[in-house]
Amino acid sequence: MVSIDGATRLYYIVGDPINQVKSPAGMSSAFQRAGMNAVMLPAHVSAYHVASFLEAANQTKNCDGIVVTVPHKFACFEHCPTVSDRAEHLNAVNVMRRNDNGLWHGDMVDGLGFVRAAGQIGVQITGKSALLVGAGGAGSAIALALLEADVDSLAVHDLDEARRDTLIEKLRKVRGDVHLGSSSPRGYDVIVNATPAGMKGHDYLPVEIADLDSRMFVGCVVTEFDTPLIAAAKARGCRTATGIDMYRALESIMLEFFQYGAKR
Repeated sequence: MVSIDGATRLYYIVGDPINQVKSPAGMSSAFQRAGMNAVMLPAHVSAYHVASFLEAANQTKNCDGIVVTVPHKFACFEHCPTVSDRAEHLNAVNVMRRNDNGLWHGDMVDGLGFVRAAGQIGVQITGKSALLVGAGGAGSAIALALLEADVDSLAVHDLDEARRDTLIEKLRKVRGDVHLGSSSPRGYDVIVNATPAGMKGHDYLPVEIADLDSRMFVGCVVTEFDTPLIAAAKARGCRTATGIDMYRALESIMLEFFQYGAKR
């Protein structure tokens, strides 16, 4: 059981929507297993109010960290005076911790969680062709992690063409073989859904499921066991990873990030 008292340190996960997140219980338990008197709490904050939320967090002296989910990853980047190289490449963060001076340091570890989740089920990313659907904060992080894991090639698809093209331009500064994709997964080895498709209120399929085949690996960032995409991929014999698998892999990565700040 999680213990809370007057000395408990606070960590938030901020997003809109927030009901879907798994971090509050998982990270609270992870903190206390690691000997940290800390808990994580969900904060449902609109894009219009995220700046005022971050200002309030600045003034909350027992708030040591923030996990950032949709749609705030780019806005929260602007609130971090120091960031990792990954976050700098993408202009986005999904974790923030206090610097010694009380200001925030940010990193973008979503992609590390996706690659680790794939590895934990025996999927080899290196040398594969990949299609990423969704060029938002999570998609951007996964795209960079796929390049760092040495995929053979990467295609990016997003209905928001400006956002898609901006991400491709950023990624080409890392590696040149990033190109436009489409909603068809035909010909790719790794298919990644980094859109809200499958989340409550987002009842659409991010790719043409008729083009899936059993040699493909299909991953999805939505934290449900079986989104329509994952169910369709399983029916076609694909290996799959859900957003829950990704979160489980991310939990240890986020704990390490926050512990580094706590031990300073």
